[in-house]
Amino acid sequence: MIELFEKAVPVLIEGFWITLRIGLFSILFASLLGLGAALMRTTPNRLVSGAAFAYSTVFRGTPLLIQLFLLYYGIGTLEFVREQPVLWWLFSDGARCAILAIALNSGAYMSEAIRGGLQSVPSGQLDAAASCGMSRLQIFRRIRFPLAIRQAFPAYSNELVLAIKGTSLASTIAVMELTGFARRLMSQSYLIVETFIIAGVLYLAINVTLLGCAWLVERSLGIRSGD
Repeated sequence: MIELFEKAVPVLIEGFWITLRIGLFSILFASLLGLGAALMRTTPNRLVSGAAFAYSTVFRGTPLLIQLFLLYYGIGTLEFVREQPVLWWLFSDGARCAILAIALNSGAYMSEAIRGGLQSVPSGQLDAAASCGMSRLQIFRRIRFPLAIRQAFPAYSNELVLAIKGTSLASTIAVMELTGFARRLMSQSYLIVETFIIAGVLYLAINVTLLGCAWLVERSLGIRSGD
């Protein structure tokens, strides 16, 4: 066991940093997509809101694994993608496809959480701000967005954890992240339980850190569990 620990930890730590990088980039892009899609859903323009609804429905209604396969093994094989340098740069690399797929998937869920927060803001407060002479941008920045985040943040923080756990599927498209390195070590040592316990502890370390940061943000926003 000690020999496995000495051999496995340095290798899994390498995968840990790759997983962390994929996860953090995915969360960043997912947050931007989620906010954009939520704002689109709340507009009176049916075409814009319909596009956002279609995006949310498709990516929440299909498995992340299938989305990964379609992006990497599907879109990446199309001729026009290979002929476009930017598209080929994106879809030719498994890690970049994993970031894109997880961001699209998590962004769809985040959009619903943020949309619910935006719709929960009392219209009376918005009307009062408008009567005070605030512009629509000022109302959004000072009133609507802060109140919406307070409502949406608990669900949003849960999605952060799911995004990190989703990175474990990146190994299915030839990305050597934490799960990929664990599978390789398992095939070499045949110590399945011990290898994946170590990998699980490393995943847990990422998620505990994220949840701790989320808890600090919730305290700063004045959000209490059970509210």
